[in-house]
Amino acid sequence: MTDERADLTELTAVELVAAYASGEASPLEATRAVLDRISRDDDDLDAFCLVDPEGALEEAARSEARWREAHPKGLLDGVPISIKDIFLTDGWPTLRGSRAVDPNQPWRVDSPVAARLRADGMVFVGKTTTPELAWKAVTDSPLTGITRNPADPALTTGGSSGGAAAAVAAGMGPVAVGTDGGGSIRIPASFCGIVGFKPTYGRVPMFPASPFGQLAHAGPMTRTVEDAALLMDILSLPDHRDPNQLAPPRTTFRGEFNREVAGLHVAYSRDLGYVEVDPEVGAIIDAVVARIDEAGLHVAVADPGFTDPLEPFEQLWAAGAAALLRTMPGVRETIDPALGRVWDDGEKLTAVEYVQARGVAAQLGITMGTFHEEHNVLLTPTMPIPAFEAGHDVPPGSGLRSWPQWTPFTYPFNMTGQPAISVPVGTTAAGLPVGLQIVGPRHSDDLVLAVARFVEWLLAG
Repeated sequence: MTDERADLTELTAVELVAAYASGEASPLEATRAVLDRISRDDDDLDAFCLVDPEGALEEAARSEARWREAHPKGLLDGVPISIKDIFLTDGWPTLRGSRAVDPNQPWRVDSPVAARLRADGMVFVGKTTTPELAWKAVTDSPLTGITRNPADPALTTGGSSGGAAAAVAAGMGPVAVGTDGGGSIRIPASFCGIVGFKPTYGRVPMFPASPFGQLAHAGPMTRTVEDAALLMDILSLPDHRDPNQLAPPRTTFRGEFNREVAGLHVAYSRDLGYVEVDPEVGAIIDAVVARIDEAGLHVAVADPGFTDPLEPFEQLWAAGAAALLRTMPGVRETIDPALGRVWDDGEKLTAVEYVQARGVAAQLGITMGTFHEEHNVLLTPTMPIPAFEAGHDVPPGSGLRSWPQWTPFTYPFNMTGQPAISVPVGTTAAGLPVGLQIVGPRHSDDLVLAVARFVEWLLAG
């Protein structure tokens, strides 16, 4: 691999587009560089379950012809991108990390995410790994094995969008798209040291509808907030197949992400009032928040005022798993045993218990709405711990029984449907990334991106 190609794998999506426009680089060169990096590194990381070099190079060649004529199709025409193996993608199987999904199907449907990226002219290099049916917060499955963290391959990426996070962090494409039902974008973003954005529920259309209902979101995973903003402008376009989609945004995210935010009233909760945080992680977040306050945002220490909603979240999660797995013949023989136990839990729930859990989620949203009347955004650690040993559903020796118990900062904001982003803000003494979570009121996606950009700028200065 030449030095020129190695450099191209380090460029952001925005930088690649600028290079295409100036003629300093081409989509074919960038795509070859990414494919070379995948070929070199992915045997160790297992970020991809499918790579399509021939298809990617064909798409890149078409993009290159458009750039030669100065007529790109969209904002990120020719930029290599990977897609989590949860989204239906025309021409590729979507196996969702499961042996129970038959690969011998027509596979002729694009999900809204794939359709919008394709219409923009982006280059699909492959599909990224997910735990079986995206059910947990680490990325390993009976079908694809264990996905490993580029910061230390002995450690987990987190999940369930762990393949996407590993790909972006390791230079195997500047951007990716993941899903987030309990933190599945933000958790691996924090563990791998990238930006991961969960938009407001319904902001990015989804089809088929997720069995996890209103917990389920889709969003960008990138190296910079600017790249996330541009991807949001693509992903937020409407699709009639999602009855829960929001109206198209009135402004562009790329036009708003860099706006002035000094003077905002910001709340900082180190532990939400009930979370045990690793001392080193807490110290890193404390120091970053102090810098944010000094730089012009008014930071007040304040908990949002709710107790841990773990039980209702797990009920909603188990009900979604049971609803999905019921429809998959033969899955019981091949399924991840831990997912089988979640399925069994879901089968025991009554309709009344499900509605009661939804009621808790609704009240949580009301509580947060009241909180945001005083505080524009809420800052928390994204994760209470750094990445732990790969191949385990919970940190070894922790005594925990389920993944939501070690992801307490993320899943509450799936229950409320609020926008939340993880931005990298430092590393531990062992070199492990730490993320800061920024949460805003529903429909304030542009504000959350703008505050994230402010933090990114502050730490780069």
